[in-house]
Amino acid sequence: MGITERKIRQKEHMRTNILAVALRLVKDEGWQSLSIRKIADAIEYSVPVIYDHFANKEDILYELSLDGFRLLERTLEKNKRNIRDPRELLKAHAESYWNFAFKNPEYYQLMYGLGMPCSGSGKVKPELNVFRNHIGEAIEKIVTDKKSTDDETCFKIHAFWSVLHGLISIMMMRCSDIDDSTMNKKVMDDTVEAFIKNL
Repeated sequence: MGITERKIRQKEHMRTNILAVALRLVKDEGWQSLSIRKIADAIEYSVPVIYDHFANKEDILYELSLDGFRLLERTLEKNKRNIRDPRELLKAHAESYWNFAFKNPEYYQLMYGLGMPCSGSGKVKPELNVFRNHIGEAIEKIVTDKKSTDDETCFKIHAFWSVLHGLISIMMMRCSDIDDSTMNKKVMDDTVEAFIKNL
């Protein structure tokens, strides 16, 4: 391996390490407490080293949000490969989205701006539509026979996502006074079933 390749690899390794440490700090202390100084202290490098890889904290948050979207997309793609029936696929996508949110709350909060500004302000994030695109494909297949207009289909996709995101947000942001996660999961399951029946 040449010197140039080694430097590129070292730079990529440092960048990956910074992101991993930032996520670990967030899991321990929350998004609001994350700072460039804390990341530098945790990796035992000076602050300028962080700035060699990221322009500011917002750039780190943006990259982490993209990691979250990629993680979610891998699960949705797996559903798509394994499930042919669009109704069952839509249920699987809803289940995966729910599970992703509660297994990865730090990612979910960052990706969708729960309790904090959305990362990458001013940047267009096509990844934001990862879930919408997957449920959209399933819903379009279900409503094809009903001759729904594009506007009606778009409304159904938006409504479906809104219900799921709303339930997740309620649980995630009000965890101190809502402690029955089983009931909330049942609300989600029943809502998805009813929604699919009425498509």
